[in-house]
Amino acid sequence: MDKKILLADDEEGIVALMKRYFELSGYIVYTAYNGKEALQKAANQPDIILLDINMPDIDGITVCQRIREHISCPVLFLTARMETSDKIDGFRAGADDYIVKPFDLDELGARVAAHLRRENRRQEQSVVRFFGELAIDYSKRQITIKKSVVLLSKKEFDIVELLSMHAGQVFDRERIYDLVWGLDGDGSSDTIMEHVRKIRAKLAACSQKSYIETVWGVGYQWNG
Repeated sequence: MDKKILLADDEEGIVALMKRYFELSGYIVYTAYNGKEALQKAANQPDIILLDINMPDIDGITVCQRIREHISCPVLFLTARMETSDKIDGFRAGADDYIVKPFDLDELGARVAAHLRRENRRQEQSVVRFFGELAIDYSKRQITIKKSVVLLSKKEFDIVELLSMHAGQVFDRERIYDLVWGLDGDGSSDTIMEHVRKIRAKLAACSQKSYIETVWGVGYQWNG
């Protein structure tokens, strides 16, 4: 089945170039030229999203934040910004990668393909693990506690997946960041603390058990 890609950028020339490139590569392409259109087109359930940060009406960071609770596919930001703070904001919003303008189309295509391969490998896992009242379905990327679904962002689930698949093993923040964000990560391991805080809050809304334990001075481990 052809992969679906959403291209969202207010520069029509860039969108036209990307659309032609990905259609020739066999993708089903959806396009948007502002944040509002990007939110609407996200309903097509794309397999990957290329999202410009600077767009009219609703910026890319806000778009990513609004869709991330419902869409787990990779989100790659297109940006001319190089500030570290912007990148950290993007990763906190749920982005998976940054593509800096101007970019080479073949390199862009290779990055998109790499993210999709990573997603395919994860989806092929048909593993469910139970930790008391909590169940993790790794193939569906879904967590339930007493039949209530816990909605996590993509990176939040990736962190839970890493820790829970290695229950009892301690991971420091730098190691978690390297394993979850990969070599393309260009942010800071400090973002791990914020992600863990959000995960704990979401799990605590359904359970009194603390599943992610802090090992002071070392890192985090899954307490199953």
